[in-house]
Amino acid sequence: MDDSAIAAAAEALLGAYAAGEPIDPLIETFPQATITDAYRIQQEQVRRWEAAGDRVKGHKVGLASLAMQRQMNVFEPDFGHLTASMFHLEHLPIDASAWMQPRIEPEIAFILGRELRGPGVTVADAIRAVDYVVPALEVVDSRIKDWNISIVDTVSDNASSGGVVLGSRPTRLDAVDLRTVGCTFRISGEQVGTGAGGAVLGSPINALVWLANTVGPLGTALEPGHVVLPGSMTRAEPVRAGDTIVADMGPLGSVTAVLAP
Repeated sequence: MDDSAIAAAAEALLGAYAAGEPIDPLIETFPQATITDAYRIQQEQVRRWEAAGDRVKGHKVGLASLAMQRQMNVFEPDFGHLTASMFHLEHLPIDASAWMQPRIEPEIAFILGRELRGPGVTVADAIRAVDYVVPALEVVDSRIKDWNISIVDTVSDNASSGGVVLGSRPTRLDAVDLRTVGCTFRISGEQVGTGAGGAVLGSPINALVWLANTVGPLGTALEPGHVVLPGSMTRAEPVRAGDTIVADMGPLGSVTAVLAP
């Protein structure tokens, strides 16, 4: 895709945000689009958000578990940017009116203490870079009608990012085995899923390594203080105004999101 097509695709997604209405799949409008093009479309939106005053505060890995890949019918991981405006406080009501087709998923969030710059990042490098982890809930949302997404669509759409709620109990990596951390996931009191850290590429640390080595060649480093969401421990579940969502992760504690009525 040439620069004008990239700009047009980004403008279509930004228009969906502004109008609150999802659009037809980009892959239908731009059938020649590649994954490389999709990341350029994503980056053009991030550039526009930053120009308007928002700031990148981290990254997310999407489609990192088999459950999520099967659910979305996309069979490789992707990544997106987390901006300051996407973060919401635990337990306090969140206005969900800007989301179009929200779903929510539990994750183990990494808070970085050191820079990670790929390529060549190893598991040892990633472990040294993590300051602590907290339980998290990620709202995923799609600007594509009916979640009818290809890999090009979700990458272009900032990996279907919507919002983030972080728990407030930090845990150091040497105090827990992330692979065996279990999760009980409830929406408005009903258990909707269970999972474990090992569902995320075998270990959430593997997702962090993948992310650092994927964004590095694009000129991006994972920065100290940034949040990295490595991927969901369960399927994503639909939510609506008035829901209370709780993910209990045992030794990591729990995290709660409250959607305003």
